[in-house]
Amino acid sequence: MKKYKIHQVDAFTSTKFQGNPAGVVSHADGLSETQMQAIARELNNSETAFLLSPTSADHDVWVRFFTPTMEVASCGHATIAAHYVRALENNLPSCTVIQKIGIGILPVEIIRAGDDYRIVMTQGAIEFSEPFPAAKRDAILSALGLAVGDLDERCPVQIVSTGHSKVLIGIRKRATLNSLKPNLARLGVISDLIKCNGYYVFTLDCDTQDVLAHGRMFAPAMGIAEDPVTGNANGPLGAYLVRHRVASGTNGVLSFMARQGEAMGRPGIVEVMVELDGDKPKTVRVGGRAVVAFETTLEL
Repeated sequence: MKKYKIHQVDAFTSTKFQGNPAGVVSHADGLSETQMQAIARELNNSETAFLLSPTSADHDVWVRFFTPTMEVASCGHATIAAHYVRALENNLPSCTVIQKIGIGILPVEIIRAGDDYRIVMTQGAIEFSEPFPAAKRDAILSALGLAVGDLDERCPVQIVSTGHSKVLIGIRKRATLNSLKPNLARLGVISDLIKCNGYYVFTLDCDTQDVLAHGRMFAPAMGIAEDPVTGNANGPLGAYLVRHRVASGTNGVLSFMARQGEAMGRPGIVEVMVELDGDKPKTVRVGGRAVVAFETTLEL
């Protein structure tokens, strides 16, 4: 029998019970894949992160992510949560940690402020699929409870990935966003057809200068009806806004904040930074704060 420490961490917030909760098992060596999946199912967060010893000299830590039903290659909020816990446990100074995750070897910035931390992760390669033809676009809109007239005309409906693909759907009004009641079963069926499990509906209809976008993310095919605050949706959003010239950067970088989770009563803020190559998105980073809600031990 071995004891494993488990943390429940709220990411993209500094307030407990807001933002996006993630499980973190900070010393997960010795757990089998079956046990990791069972722990993720028991915790029932959208993702649980497992911190493992490195497997080679090119990284400092190996992180695996599990939803309640499957392993995923990358997860924004659980990365923030995992490295926040690791920084606290190791009393880290400001530094860069190299992590191995399912999409490759990537840096994570640990930014210390007093006894607390802000975490910034570099996401994977930016990939754009072609915008959906009208028939598939309309099927997605119908399942979300939207009509073509709700769309922001600057924003084609398409799949974008920075390691974990999302369908991006830009709409005109925040009131429409907040009132969405999607048909989750239909979204799940469409996910099988388009080979993408997440739908990020966003709007640039904001009433404060410090927030550029509000969004909601649905992923029923992954066992996630709605995700409170999603790093792997807001990162692709940054690349998408640059690609379609909806937003532009300053001195080679587009930086903005996106707010998500309000409809669930779990608001959080994602900081998005897109490095540009001319007028094209080159690299995406997302960051934010975190707070430990509670911790416990599990004996297996």
